[in-house]
Amino acid sequence: MTARTRLSQAAVEERRQAVLRYVADHGETRIDDLARRFGVSLMTMHRDLDDLAGRHLLRKERGRAVAFPALTMEMATRFRETNALAAKNALCAAVAGRIGPGSTVLMEDSTTLFPLVPALAEVDQLHVVTNSVGLAQRLGSAAPGVDVTLLGGHYRGDFNSCTGPTVTRALSRIRADLALMSATAVLEGRLFHPVSDYVEVKLAMLASAEQALLLVDYSKFGKTATYAYGTVADYHSVITDSRTPDAELAAIRDLDVPVETVEPEEPSP
Repeated sequence: MTARTRLSQAAVEERRQAVLRYVADHGETRIDDLARRFGVSLMTMHRDLDDLAGRHLLRKERGRAVAFPALTMEMATRFRETNALAAKNALCAAVAGRIGPGSTVLMEDSTTLFPLVPALAEVDQLHVVTNSVGLAQRLGSAAPGVDVTLLGGHYRGDFNSCTGPTVTRALSRIRADLALMSATAVLEGRLFHPVSDYVEVKLAMLASAEQALLLVDYSKFGKTATYAYGTVADYHSVITDSRTPDAELAAIRDLDVPVETVEPEEPSP
């Protein structure tokens, strides 16, 4: 590949995420089959897999790429932070103007919400309540003017956040103007998560907020996980991106929920 056609790092990472999802879906795959499927040389595919294995996102064995259990994939925070990043940026930009001065906002542990931090720094007298250690740290460094309440409880290092009855009890005593939330998996308007403790946190946030917005990028649709916890009808509206399948958008609208699609910005070459 010449310098003129060399992919950007963002495009390389997007391909690696696609490889990771393919391996996760199939359990294990021959490396030469992966190279053919993704239209790259065997050497390039080995580099991709070495990178993913180095981040402990899959195992690279003799001639094969092997997935970790599905639950481990869902919990891999480093993968979640970079997955569909352009879409997450666009989702956060779409809701930034809906957060008013002096409001109290509930934000869960989803990495989808991380790109919103710079915009929150511009909102006067904002109070954010979250169970996400990662989000609280980002707000502390990039938005020091925001009043942050970190909900403590059982710490889950895999998600870098807290769950459990201490979190849900604290939420029951809070009345927030807005909850900003995401979902691990969405199928025909139904919502799913692989860990029951996080389902309880989501439900408690919904009960404590006057209004809730669901921000979900295209990669979460058409999937399920172990625990179902309601539908998109529990939210005031859904914000997603233009790559979300039409059938999934239609299922949301069939539940009489407004849905807004945004166009992610293409990565710079």
